[in-house]
Amino acid sequence: MDSDVDIAPPRERGHGDRASPRSPEGAGGLPAAARVTSHALIAGLPVVLLGVVAVVLGPQITAALGNRAVAAWRTVFTAIVIQGVPFLLLGTVVSAAISTFVPAWVFTRVLPRNPALAVPVAGVAGAVLPGCECASVPVADSLMRRGVAPAAALAFLLSAPAINPIVLVATYVAFPGNPQMVAARLIASLLTSVVMGWLWIRLGREEWLRLPKGPTRHTPGASRAEEFRVSLQHDFLHAGGFLVVGAAAAATFNVAVPHSVLRLFSDSPWLSLPMLGLLAVILAVCSEADAFVAASLTGFSPTARLAFMVVGPMVDLKLIALQSGTFGRAFALRFSSATWVVAVLSSALVGWWLL
Repeated sequence: MDSDVDIAPPRERGHGDRASPRSPEGAGGLPAAARVTSHALIAGLPVVLLGVVAVVLGPQITAALGNRAVAAWRTVFTAIVIQGVPFLLLGTVVSAAISTFVPAWVFTRVLPRNPALAVPVAGVAGAVLPGCECASVPVADSLMRRGVAPAAALAFLLSAPAINPIVLVATYVAFPGNPQMVAARLIASLLTSVVMGWLWIRLGREEWLRLPKGPTRHTPGASRAEEFRVSLQHDFLHAGGFLVVGAAAAATFNVAVPHSVLRLFSDSPWLSLPMLGLLAVILAVCSEADAFVAASLTGFSPTARLAFMVVGPMVDLKLIALQSGTFGRAFALRFSSATWVVAVLSSALVGWWLL
């Protein structure tokens, strides 16, 4: 009977035998072959299209590359990327190491219990997280999970990507012989983060902020080395993409926008500051590389370029999206709008004082 039971199922399935993995001609082999073929076509289609474009438009592309404007665009773009990538890589390495190996409770022990006092301490503590603004959102989320006052966590969120040592060193390299720009960025960014923390204590409402729930833990079953690798890979590729896009946009802005149009804004201190403040929101350049983009905007005043560097790490399109997903859309819209205004005003005040 046992042998009958063992033999019966294959006979009942009939064609199931041919679907067995052991049968090379089975029906199961057809979907696999189809998948391989479809993946090959999908992967090869862009290459074919690029080849057709190169063949058909080759002469035009070659002629365009010799154009003076295109050459200038290439120079500006390459300079921004080459200068920014080392700082971006260093920042993401350190940020990944901190997020992987340093427990979040370390930050809570240095903060006073009084929220009004915790805000400036948290703002200064932002210097210990050398990472881009993308990393500051999950860190602020983690701090709130462990009972840190929202005002202090938000001050940390704003200051961390703006006043950490890597960003300040990058600013010094981007503006050689101009240490006043480094000091101005530090003071204006710290002032903005502290003012926003205090404003949240005074005017913020609990219903605006979707507080995170539950403790943050490391990924189950993953080693710290694996977490470090994944975090580094994600942060570098994510921020690097925005660096390339920002560099391309800045190069296009420098080459395509006529100087007569730029003079309408650059000659007026009241228009140049909000102009570059809005540009920082749109370009969404990583904080470890935005100094090089700002340095390339030579048609604007130092104070306007300071506003670009102060606004960018605190308010841009990717940050608004990250804050919306983490703390809610109502919070992100209100907080980002208020931060933009405070950042521009702080830049104007500090720029008038130091620059």
